[in-house]
Amino acid sequence: DDGGSSGGGAVYMHLLGRLRLSLIGVISSGAAPSAALRLPTMAGVRMRGAGQQARMMGSVRDLNDQGVEYSVRKTEAAWREQLSDEEYYELRQKGTEYPGSGKYDKFYPKAGHFVCGGCGAPLYSAAAKFDSGCGWPAFDRIVKGAVVTQTDTSLGMRRVEILCGSCGGHLGHVFEGERFTRTNERHCVNSASVRYVDAPLPDGAAETKVLPEPEDDAAGAKSILSELLGKKGGQGD
Repeated sequence: DDGGSSGGGAVYMHLLGRLRLSLIGVISSGAAPSAALRLPTMAGVRMRGAGQQARMMGSVRDLNDQGVEYSVRKTEAAWREQLSDEEYYELRQKGTEYPGSGKYDKFYPKAGHFVCGGCGAPLYSAAAKFDSGCGWPAFDRIVKGAVVTQTDTSLGMRRVEILCGSCGGHLGHVFEGERFTRTNERHCVNSASVRYVDAPLPDGAAETKVLPEPEDDAAGAKSILSELLGKKGGQGD
């Protein structure tokens, strides 16, 4: 769930701020420092910092660019009861695990598939996983209709967030143009956001890209040129 090729300085300053806030909280409470000082995304911090406003806006996690209403809906109390602390943090608060720390980062099964860690909806086949070297599990295609997207402008850049299409759980981000595989997509996903299942994808589940194909500018220009030449030729007849 990285930030792509830029934003390192913003992440660094963000981490320093989070570390300072965490230490202040520990000192104020008198509690022992926690070993699990996690790396949150700006979206995760925004959700936490919203406090009362977030509680009043119950639909805030329903937002997605497609306007999809999630079929799996639970109260935050129910999600907290079901999920581990790490799963809740990443799936429901849009947090991010440290690069290289996730249990699925270097896990490459020959068969099986991955499902949403929140609701169990099928997401990725084992064959879709590849080694991108980014520090998070990477996939190049997904079960058709399994995710929705949300434009993410945190960290001073524009990214495409991917969320489970059934429950809205935060999975990570999708990037294109890196040419790792033939689909030219990299789904950068948190390990705690998914779960491996040692079984094939359900019958009829087809995998595809998420982002639309870029327009072929060269073909478009050629078409326009042909049209103009055709009109010119018609005038001369």
